[in-house]
Parts: sequence; C-alpha cells; structure tokens
Amino acid sequence: MDNLKKFTMRDENFICEVCGYEVSHLGYSARDHCPNCLCSKHVDINPGDRMASCKGVLRPIAIENFKSTYKIVYRCDDCGEIKKNIMAKDDNMDLIIDIMSHPVNY
Repeated sequence: MDNLKKFTMRDENFICEVCGYEVSHLGYSARDHCPNCLCSKHVDINPGDRMASCKGVLRPIAIENFKSTYKIVYRCDDCGEIKKNIMAKDDNMDLIIDIMSHPVNY
C-alpha cells in the first residue's frame, strides 16, 4: 500500500489551541480540525499516525472542490508544509465561504 493512502482512524475530542473551542468527536470519520476556526495541528505524516515532529498550527488558506464536498487547504505556521483535509458536516460554512472569497496562492 502506498504511504500516501495510509489512514489511522482517530476521532477524538480536543480543545482547539487557536480559538479555545471544545471540539467533540465527529462520529462518522476522523476529526482532524476545529469546526469553529477550521485550524488544525501538524501532527500527522499520514492521516491519524501522529508521527509528524512539527506540531505547528495548520491554518486554512484555500478551499478546493472535491467530489461532492470541499477540501480545506492548510499551510503550517512553523514549517510551511501544505496539507489538505476534507471538510466536516459541522464546519463553519461562513468561514469556508470567506476563505473561498479570499484564497491564498500556494
């Protein structure tokens, strides 16, 4: 199996270190970002593995169409790596629309 396809299911509660929102598990897939501010943490090399040493904040910079939904494009504050995650059903749609209106080139 290709390393880019590896996925470890981790659907955990956490407190967002950016906005302080108490994030509950998603229930239908892995929760990988805050639904309030859409930020994430650079903890994975492959989804759910918690093997990244960076631990920087992943901030949303753009939104991409993906099948019948969207992917949030992130840039890490610390190392600059670009990551992408599928949006969750309870994500802040107003913020998604705002990011779509003001995308950053990456």
